[in-house]
Amino acid sequence: MDQLPLEIQITGDGSFTLYSPAFQEIYHSRHGAFTESQHVFIEGGLKYVLEKAERIQILEVGFGTGLNAWLTALALPTAARVMYIGLEPFPVSEQMVSQLNFEAVLPFAATLPFSALHQAPWNVASLINPQFELLKIKATLEEWPGASSLDLVYFDAFAPEKHPALWELPVFEKIAAMMHPQGVLVSYCAKGQFKRHLKAVGFAVESLPGPPGKREMTRAIKL
Repeated sequence: MDQLPLEIQITGDGSFTLYSPAFQEIYHSRHGAFTESQHVFIEGGLKYVLEKAERIQILEVGFGTGLNAWLTALALPTAARVMYIGLEPFPVSEQMVSQLNFEAVLPFAATLPFSALHQAPWNVASLINPQFELLKIKATLEEWPGASSLDLVYFDAFAPEKHPALWELPVFEKIAAMMHPQGVLVSYCAKGQFKRHLKAVGFAVESLPGPPGKREMTRAIKL
């Protein structure tokens, strides 16, 4: 199955998200798709890492709608350069993407069209703008051979109860092996078993205040 049947839903901050009947899971928080992505991945991850380095490599597990990648590109300071790898076994169709309202919700969106990320080919690195290079890979984390020298990981897979295989210890062993010491992993998830797995593979784990609707999120630093 190359594409999942999907439904558009509106979230609490007015931004749209997608719902997968196959996984019975929503792609973003019902309390706000934009708000969650900005809080967890941009504020909790990207800005934290860019305090220490201007040239970074990011892996996103769960490229999905491309919202995290788009917000990353929009948030980059002038001197920053990013290589962004997005893993997604079930790419969202351009027809479905065209119905999402992210550009209408974000007043600064005109600096980079949302469609630019989705028009980039799969499995080929594309320079979206001078600061942001994108490599979308149509594969699961298990299928993907991997990369090296990762500075930041956005772990945005479907929730553990919906897709448990992506939250097992070997997944985090593989991710840890690809990361620099002091590399950072961020996720909306704050479940105890997730944190124990991260600690077991060599991360220092901290709980941060979560986005609306969630008490906590997770940031982990590779030791």
